[in-house]
Amino acid sequence: MSKVKVTEKNFRHFGSWALITGAAGGMGQLYAGHFARLGFNLVLVDIDAAGLARVAESVKAEIAVLDDWRAADKESFKVLELVQDLSLADAADSIVERTDAAGIEVELLVNNAGILYATGIVDTPERRLSLMLALHCTTPLLLCRKYVPRMRARGRGYVLNVSSLAAWMPWPCIGMYSSTKRFVKDYSRSMRIELRGSGVSVTCAYFGAVDTPLIPLAPNLRKIAHGLGVMIWPERAVESAVNAVMKRRRGTMPGFINHLAKIFCPLFGERFLAWVYRRYGHYFANF
Repeated sequence: MSKVKVTEKNFRHFGSWALITGAAGGMGQLYAGHFARLGFNLVLVDIDAAGLARVAESVKAEIAVLDDWRAADKESFKVLELVQDLSLADAADSIVERTDAAGIEVELLVNNAGILYATGIVDTPERRLSLMLALHCTTPLLLCRKYVPRMRARGRGYVLNVSSLAAWMPWPCIGMYSSTKRFVKDYSRSMRIELRGSGVSVTCAYFGAVDTPLIPLAPNLRKIAHGLGVMIWPERAVESAVNAVMKRRRGTMPGFINHLAKIFCPLFGERFLAWVYRRYGHYFANF
């Protein structure tokens, strides 16, 4: 049972549009389901055309069987699938051109797409460095630059940017990942302040370890991580983010252990981290 409450007060009557990147599966699919149930039409963006089609059909099927007070609106539910490589320099331009051509005004922007490479910065292939910068920094920032002024002009809108607990952890192996997520954290805060009073809110999600294929742990290690509270299920992460967005909160970080880590992780010294990297860095290279 979802913890995101849908009421007649917050239901959108499928008159608003949510754009979700990285929507072909995983947490992107969960965001699509939650926002559809809240009454948003969907623009689903991903490089995986087959995955987009599966998610679109799944969400359409879920909305089609609604039998509560939302049933009168379900026939007007729409989904637009946009196959797009988000690492391309013109990705944001291409997305905006196609939503404009469809007459869509995006009210909710979810910058969800991401990737993780846990290797030393100087040992990471250049293509991977460029890909991470584009997916985490350049394209999300440009999507904000293009859609948010329109939201501000209309006096309403929401942005969800996905950062990470790693934004406070500039550690070896995840240094590039944490740096890009720190960028997301910082520009999201600035943008939220700049938009204060405009009717447009910016929410940032700071997830720790989420049980998705992005983190290739063995089943026994996943079980331990869940038991310690270090890892959470994707459903819990997405629900916390959706609730935060709809309540226009500045951020969300589900998991008590993550709040402790946010305080203590930055205290580890360079000598200790260098020892850990020399001893265990080869393991993380498989991520």
